[in-house]
Amino acid sequence: MNEHQTGPLLEFKDVSLTYHTKTGETLAAEHMSFSVSEGEFVAVIGPSGCGKTTVLSLAAGLLKPSSGEVLVYGKPPARGAEYLGYMLQKDELFPWRNVESNIVLPLEIKKMNTPERRKQALALAEKYGLGGFLKHLPDQLSGGMRQRAALIRTLAAKPEILLLDEPFSALDYQTRLTVCDDVYNIIRSEKKTAILVTHDISEAISVADRILVLSARPARVTASHKLGFGSTVPLKRRESPQFSGWFETLWRELNA
Repeated sequence: MNEHQTGPLLEFKDVSLTYHTKTGETLAAEHMSFSVSEGEFVAVIGPSGCGKTTVLSLAAGLLKPSSGEVLVYGKPPARGAEYLGYMLQKDELFPWRNVESNIVLPLEIKKMNTPERRKQALALAEKYGLGGFLKHLPDQLSGGMRQRAALIRTLAAKPEILLLDEPFSALDYQTRLTVCDDVYNIIRSEKKTAILVTHDISEAISVADRILVLSARPARVTASHKLGFGSTVPLKRRESPQFSGWFETLWRELNA
């Protein structure tokens, strides 16, 4: 978005969030501070129900903090902004639209469906192994291919920051490993900045440059770990001697 941007792409500055309901107030996040740099892949882990997805909703501008600031490119995030892409737990492909028309859907919604943009989106599909399936309906694809199509759809509008909400959780274990590799390689190849929310410690270690650990609700950042694997792909990381050490550290912190 800004070629001359200096400093972090995304910042949470002492962010607190309170949900108001008919029965009272719930403090979901408290004094949360962290930043994400350009090209960084950050994973966010925490106890079940701690508000991991809330982090993504705040980053996407879907929720406003009760206090503190969320800044993307130095400004509060705008809902539906082109520079943000959001990938959900389920692929959410429309079953009546073929793969091609699912992939270009963001271009239609954002009124960006020019021949050039469409060509670029379909070139991504071709590049990452979906070229022969563009006329197929989603239910003709495997779970892994559907997730790949969902990621290509997210990339179609050329976002610079990807928000990934447990994108592998609906897949069986074997497929998860393969798709995790696929998604990692695509994000790295396209040089995107990414924030992954996951409950799976192994998954976080296998893809992230850095892992943020959240406390139980109200969520706070209790630890930030730079992993040091470099560009090692997920399956190779899982075979690394460092892997079990990081797993033990993060398990202890989550269960402290």
